[in-house]
Amino acid sequence: MFFADFDPIRLENQLSGNRFRVTYRLFGDEAETRNKAADICAEQTVEFPVRLLPCGVIQEKIVGNLEQFEQQNETSWLATISYADEIAAGELTQFLNIVFGNISIKQGIQVVAIQPSQGILEQLPGPRFGIAGVRQLVGVPTRPLLFTALKPMGLSAQNLAWLAEQFAEGGIDIIKDDHGLSDQCFAPFEERVLRCAAAVHEVNTRTKRNAIYVPNITAPIELFFDRAVRAKELGAGGLMVTPGLVGWDALRRLAQMQLGLPIIAHPAFIGSYAINSQGISCRVLFGTLMRITGADATIFPNYGGRFPLSREDCREIVTASREKLGTLPAIFPCPAGGMELKNIREMVQNYGNDMLILIGSGLFSHSNNLIDNCRVFLEEIENSCSSTN
Repeated sequence: MFFADFDPIRLENQLSGNRFRVTYRLFGDEAETRNKAADICAEQTVEFPVRLLPCGVIQEKIVGNLEQFEQQNETSWLATISYADEIAAGELTQFLNIVFGNISIKQGIQVVAIQPSQGILEQLPGPRFGIAGVRQLVGVPTRPLLFTALKPMGLSAQNLAWLAEQFAEGGIDIIKDDHGLSDQCFAPFEERVLRCAAAVHEVNTRTKRNAIYVPNITAPIELFFDRAVRAKELGAGGLMVTPGLVGWDALRRLAQMQLGLPIIAHPAFIGSYAINSQGISCRVLFGTLMRITGADATIFPNYGGRFPLSREDCREIVTASREKLGTLPAIFPCPAGGMELKNIREMVQNYGNDMLILIGSGLFSHSNNLIDNCRVFLEEIENSCSSTN
């Protein structure tokens, strides 16, 4: 009665049969979690009582399909649910809405893995450079890359450019803005980018190295893309973005602009999704999502620093950054968050050479000579690589 004009044959012909998969960790006993899985299948698609749907194609192919259900431990179960490609509508926003839309408001649900279909991957730009491209850009073929941040906030653009010069002179490969630097009166965006890019370029010209300066272009959306273009014009060697602030789709669009600059993603604002027992796992949030939306490198808080991630969380992020994912290139994981020179050897042992090692404030504490401290940073990396080979 309610769906008298519904044409199931037409709908059937519009569906390719291709499906993407999401694995959820569900908390509770078996009966409770099976009910949660069934609820997800409907809530994330039709948002309608399944019993009231027309029989046939909507129930069978539009509603999510529970493909696997297994116990993880005494308190949680893993449910893998597949969804028809077509309900993502070729849009990243709708894809993410299906993965974790309304159910993000419910308790006891965590996204622990996303398996995009080939069709979904073809609709996403992915990273333009990846590990191989960034290595070629900075001219470092094998070792971990040296990565640091311009800080503290409150310095002038001229002060920050002096720091950038010191870092480049000491051998740092990638010098980024601290994520809190935007367009403040004491270090305006245009002046900061112009001065810092020029300082790094001058050192490169003299030393024949290829350090790059990466400004933070995170901004209100009406300024965001213009700021990206302007950063390139002013001599930036890469772009840093906080997708939790500008949005995942803004990152996707930036990657599609093909500005010829690698993109580094910062994790600010989204951590609460991952540090609890529900939400989105560290692996998916800081690994898979950053990669499929276009980042060439993903900064994440390493264990043992200022933030509460575990060793296993961090290893999972690194795995998601590099594992096979269609034809998308692997991206650089960037362990950070209170790291010091003493942490380098363990990071190399745990994660291998394909990473950016981000040390910020820790570079200032070794001695009063910043250039020498950078050189010690490089020496520690080279020694750590030698000891693991």
